[in-house]
Amino acid sequence: MFKEFLLSFTAVFVALDIVGILPLYLGLTQKMSETARRDVVNTSMLVAFIVALVFVFLGSSIFHFIGITVFDFKVAGGLVLLLVSLADLLGGPETLRHQSGNTGVVPLAVPLITGPGVLTTLILQVGFFGYTITLLALVSNYLLGWFLLRKSEKVTHWIGKDGTVVISKIAALLLAAIAVSMIRGGIFDAIHVFNEVQ
Repeated sequence: MFKEFLLSFTAVFVALDIVGILPLYLGLTQKMSETARRDVVNTSMLVAFIVALVFVFLGSSIFHFIGITVFDFKVAGGLVLLLVSLADLLGGPETLRHQSGNTGVVPLAVPLITGPGVLTTLILQVGFFGYTITLLALVSNYLLGWFLLRKSEKVTHWIGKDGTVVISKIAALLLAAIAVSMIRGGIFDAIHVFNEVQ
């Protein structure tokens, strides 16, 4: 059982990529107070966890019911991220300030923390290891993610105001790259499946 948990934990950890989210989080919350950033972490992780939990039990049924595939989900998630990153890059700090009120839900909770990769991985893990192992891997990963995001305030203090501005722009570029990767992955996966059917 421990081996199965380790495999499931690793799969969710890679899909979650909480370490890669840290600079994006710092950039998106650079104009907030420490209290507001803590609230964002709590809100984003709670919403992300609830969405992930729903998909553990209902993911396959939801996709089937509304007639979409994982490929569609990847493309849609990528488009959301792309729009957010472009707003930051082209609109400047003022745009970021207007977005801050909803940062805990979009884009941090969904689709950055709980995105197409995580949701797809969870659905697959249920098939491989069952609900118990998958839920243990999910809870442990999200607790780890919550802890790392809470500690990122110290990083913000250490790098200073100028550093957060630089991180903000780098994060926006990374966000755009992630978005394009999601869209490309969804399209290529769909083409691959279509060719196999043919």
